[in-house]
Amino acid sequence: MTTYLLAGGGTAGHVNPLLAVADMIRARETDATVLVLGTSEGLEARLVPARGYELVTVPRVPFPRRPNRQALSFLPRFLAAVAGVTEVIRSRRVDIVVGFGGYVATPAYLAARRAGIPIIIHEANAKPGLANKLGARFTPWVGVAFEGTPIRHAQLVGMPLRPEIERLDRAAARPEALGFFGLDPARPTLLVTGGSLGARRLNATMLESAPALIAAGWQVLHIVGERAETADPDLDHYRQVAYCDRMDLALAAADFAVSRAGAATVSELCALGVPAVYVPYPVGNGEQRFNAADVVRVGGGLLVDDADFLPEWVSRSLVPLLHDRERVSLMAAAAASVGLLDGSARVYDLTRHAVRLGRGA
Repeated sequence: MTTYLLAGGGTAGHVNPLLAVADMIRARETDATVLVLGTSEGLEARLVPARGYELVTVPRVPFPRRPNRQALSFLPRFLAAVAGVTEVIRSRRVDIVVGFGGYVATPAYLAARRAGIPIIIHEANAKPGLANKLGARFTPWVGVAFEGTPIRHAQLVGMPLRPEIERLDRAAARPEALGFFGLDPARPTLLVTGGSLGARRLNATMLESAPALIAAGWQVLHIVGERAETADPDLDHYRQVAYCDRMDLALAAADFAVSRAGAATVSELCALGVPAVYVPYPVGNGEQRFNAADVVRVGGGLLVDDADFLPEWVSRSLVPLLHDRERVSLMAAAAASVGLLDGSARVYDLTRHAVRLGRGA
């Protein structure tokens, strides 16, 4: 029996692939113990117990970016976190640590190294985070979601996706999807999503552009986000929803997408062969632009700066593209050529290989 400690949290980008791998472990090894290391403040505090896994918490200790009072207390707090994880590894007889980045990953990697147990790392973004870059110094087992990710020992495994996405048969699910959202089976569907909270630029531009897109023969499924303040224009062939808890059906309905370029979104669209216009989030360290680089390079997507994604761009570039059904079809095939649906299984295979080597098998 193997005891796994999966470390990651804070955002959906860390928690969702972690849970996908946890589900794969549970499916493949019914006698395995899966512990999840996170914080009491992050998204994992709600999602991990809801999925039936035990959450072990450590304090959130962000690396100081500038000298201040918090920086003076960083080292003792960080060392205390490492000691806490080391005790969890010892007392729970953990065999392997699988890290997904975020605040809790660095203490987990250092504790695993101290305990002499294998470390597996999954890096979801094409521009790796600090925790995983450090952890990659301690292990040869580093899986990445995107080809060319600049991190030591990188091997392409893809993104661990939610089971309902990995198992999705888009053609078979399409009639249910169209009925679920009240869409017209005779029209292709443009899916617009800026994530669960929405994206102001995407929402404003797509609302203004909806009549032109509809006139081009398409229908629009627009997920505006829970916090969006957008009025529904009540147009035929335009369907607006605030939040979508059946993204599998939204993707089954989609023939083209307009979205941000978060790692999970890019991975899901490529895995399912949905071409897209990617509008990277303009704040942060710029990783979203890198996430979309591979699919854009092979012709499965277009990259547009947030500042340039205006109704004029839609009229000039997107509407003519959607009129060209052959090009849309070619883009779909190109997107699928860089997509992977078995990321969870690939990460799981890495863990088993590391465990066998660690046990001398």
